[in-house]
Amino acid sequence: MILTVTLNAALDVTYHIDRLRPYGSNRVRSVVQRAGGKGVNVSRVLHALGQPTAVTGLAGGPTGEVLRSELASAGLADRLVPIAGESRRTVAVVDELAGDATILLEPGPLVRLGEWGRFLDRLDTLLPGSEAVVFSGSLPRGVPADAYAELVLLARTHGVPAVVDADGPALQASLAAMPVLVKPNADELAAVTGLRDPVLAARALQGAGAKSVVASLGPDGLVAVTPEGSWQARVPERLLGNPTGAGDAAVAALTVGLAADASWPDRLSEAVALSAAAAAALLAGDFDPVVRARLRPLVEIQPLRSLPCP
Repeated sequence: MILTVTLNAALDVTYHIDRLRPYGSNRVRSVVQRAGGKGVNVSRVLHALGQPTAVTGLAGGPTGEVLRSELASAGLADRLVPIAGESRRTVAVVDELAGDATILLEPGPLVRLGEWGRFLDRLDTLLPGSEAVVFSGSLPRGVPADAYAELVLLARTHGVPAVVDADGPALQASLAAMPVLVKPNADELAAVTGLRDPVLAARALQGAGAKSVVASLGPDGLVAVTPEGSWQARVPERLLGNPTGAGDAAVAALTVGLAADASWPDRLSEAVALSAAAAAALLAGDFDPVVRARLRPLVEIQPLRSLPCP
């Protein structure tokens, strides 16, 4: 089983529009509401790939109840810890023709000390049955700033490899615990290191404790810096659609490859194809299997030394 952790779980509402009008009204074509948060999206992709997975984290209030009900209807194993605070909602406005999305993110609930302790106890019971664990997304209020470092260390005590997909101080703090993999995007990587070259920035995160670093570069694919080598992986065409779940799909693919001890070129090929297929889907957490199958043999893998930031 691959365990995903979403501390700031959300009820996602996605509006699909015909075309975004910057100075006028916009016609909404469809509205979809379902459980979200980066870890939930990763579990959705894993579930669609036939990988056993479970979601843990924090959820509370009426919004949290709706979120948990939706997880059950999606067939995702719910291991969330109840809290008193109200789970957040997020809103995505997607313009598929432009390949763009506007995201509105609520800050999330206030987590009490006792609730954090109960979550740590729950995680401690779930880790022994896990092949890998993914810690992803923002931290709700009340959770320690070094929460991901604490969680990665807990995973290490159980011999479970940990993947971190976070940004800012949460990502920075996690490095001291030496996660097996961190996966920022290009902007997050530059912000945490001050370096615009993604390869140099990834190497800086390696030096700070991460074993391997994979950075999303949008249409330029992925850059990976690992103990086995460094590569850029990309598809030779640009796909428009909903980009909000592409990074989560890449994390799912990389974690499956980690659990299977696949070669890095194979992990990256699958991650690029799957993230592009996720952008072609309507909702974060989904992917288009036809696009994935078509793009998988087309992925270009290139060894590299340095690469200018897009």
